[in-house]
Amino acid sequence: MTTFTFAPATRETAKARIALQGPAGSGKTKTALRMAEGFANGGPIGVVDTERGSAKKYAIVPGRPDLGGHEFGHMPMAFCSPENLIAAVKAAEEARLAVLIVDNWSHFWAGKGGLLARVDQEAKKPGHYGGSYTAWAPVNDLEQDMLDALLNFPGHVIVTMRTKNDYEMEGKKVTKVGVKTVQREGAEYEFDVVIDMIAGTGTVTKTRYEPLYDVSVHHPGEDFAEVILEQLGQGVDPVQVIVDELVADGLTYDRALELHGQAKTRNLLGADLLHPKTGEPTKLGDVIKEYGQAVKPVTTGVTSPSGSMSDAEIAAETATARDEMYEAAKAAGFDFDTASARFKAEYGTDAIWGTAEQLRAFAAGFANKRPDNTAPAGDRATPPQMRMMHALFNRVGLGHKDSRPERLRATALIIGRPIESANELTLDEAKTLLDTLGNYGERGETAAADFAAMVDGLDESESAADGADQAAA
Repeated sequence: MTTFTFAPATRETAKARIALQGPAGSGKTKTALRMAEGFANGGPIGVVDTERGSAKKYAIVPGRPDLGGHEFGHMPMAFCSPENLIAAVKAAEEARLAVLIVDNWSHFWAGKGGLLARVDQEAKKPGHYGGSYTAWAPVNDLEQDMLDALLNFPGHVIVTMRTKNDYEMEGKKVTKVGVKTVQREGAEYEFDVVIDMIAGTGTVTKTRYEPLYDVSVHHPGEDFAEVILEQLGQGVDPVQVIVDELVADGLTYDRALELHGQAKTRNLLGADLLHPKTGEPTKLGDVIKEYGQAVKPVTTGVTSPSGSMSDAEIAAETATARDEMYEAAKAAGFDFDTASARFKAEYGTDAIWGTAEQLRAFAAGFANKRPDNTAPAGDRATPPQMRMMHALFNRVGLGHKDSRPERLRATALIIGRPIESANELTLDEAKTLLDTLGNYGERGETAAADFAAMVDGLDESESAADGADQAAA
């Protein structure tokens, strides 16, 4: 029988969940960008733009610092389905954005592909009875999935929503009663702070933090973001609580599993932090796995000739090999993220689960097997590009570790030259590959088949060209 207990409540630090609402031209997008810079503290910002690229009007103009502007990643979105927003949030997580802005969230309710359109679509399906009323059931599930993805994003979230005049009819008289948000009724309650924008002035109309009640600010920006951050930060950091328990004496494998489960439930596995030993940027999930492995190691890796090594000795040997791999990577000019991403591309698993043999073989590769045509450091594919490649190869059916030959074949055909490892890709080649993978990855159920057919077509074209060259010779 399940036992239910109450534990002492503690206030935890959190990420901002902000909604800016107002009519067109009230300053929502500009305010979102200005506040995002305060939340990000120098980290990357991304904007999902459903307003026909209007957010780009606030971007930096190269060579014209006098014009001002904001630095952010831009993702245009014309078809505002819940699935597309879920995919966008996943891409934001993979890019490790500090702040995600959805401008405009109203379109996912009343825009092309939005929830209202999905209800109409469901109601028109053959065999459907009950009109739009019963069509809401599957759409409600989609909406919940979209909200879960958005609100569980590990960084800060800012959404903008449009408002329109609201009216009521008394007899034959129509009376204006205020404004109404273009979103599902009550959507604002999903956010910690709701700010009504009118002509560049923001007024807090809903908040969970007492110092923000009824605050009105002209052109809210970084200063106001600092006020919100102060409220969000007055509590216990849940990530640090887990890390403190990991590094304390007496950690057991079972407790590490429990901590991993807690972090997963609370969507903290992707939380960024500095490694408690190396000080290198990493993620909480990776740290939990590493410390869990140290107390209950994988025993399929290193063994002594006599098979006499204990679990503790195997764990120590593996940890030493991992340190050697990262030292070799650092000496060759590769940072922590790049080395980790390349190990995963090579072996299909995170370095923290690699065996000592794998780690040492990979370390030797930095010194002895580095391809002659590796691009200069400034022109190599970046760690975010490498992570995105891995995610997109999954979408086209080539994400498994045993699919490495197929990945290399497809990559070589797409970029037009043979490679032995994804580590050899230049920035431009990585962009070409990502554009191609992204195009096919959006095709849903047919993505894998369509991508395979495209690769086979490239192979046939190249073979035909080689045959023609040989005949000409």
